[in-house]
Amino acid sequence: MALQYNLFDYSFKTLEAQDKYEFDCGDADLTEFFLKDAIPHKKELIGVTYFFYDDLRKLAVSFFTVSNDAVRTDTFKENLPEGKRYSFYPAVKIGRFGVNKEFQGQGIGTQMMDYIKWFFVSTNKTGCRFLTVDAYNKPEILDFYGKKNGFTFLSDKDAEKQTRIMKYDLKPYSNGLLMDSYANR
Repeated sequence: MALQYNLFDYSFKTLEAQDKYEFDCGDADLTEFFLKDAIPHKKELIGVTYFFYDDLRKLAVSFFTVSNDAVRTDTFKENLPEGKRYSFYPAVKIGRFGVNKEFQGQGIGTQMMDYIKWFFVSTNKTGCRFLTVDAYNKPEILDFYGKKNGFTFLSDKDAEKQTRIMKYDLKPYSNGLLMDSYANR
């Protein structure tokens, strides 16, 4: 029987220069980003990396890096309110996302996606309607974002490209959280 991990059994924080944690997700580019490139990105104000970790083992369980983005509203048909139709809607790009090999296949990635959605709805300091991601154009990656986590393609123009731009509308998720909070009163 496979182990089942719960992401919330681990600590969470913003990656800082003094942090030294082991990490290997099996993708050399993502692993190197977490270990070497995330801090320079933060210093250049390009992206901020957050991660869950096991402090006793000095092991990063999973991480994500986010930066500001925008979604052109003329590239898709959403149920956006009349009178509030802008050329662009604010978004956050999930620029990097990785799960340590030890924890893969245990639901940690989906738990992280749920956490990211909650994180940007509950601490929405500047307005963020969408999450975006440039997903590798591989069936298992597209299924992870699409079927498992509710992302949709921004358009079909990139169907033959190495990556596909996908979006997740946080408004229905936010409405669900509001309904849950009213139901729990």
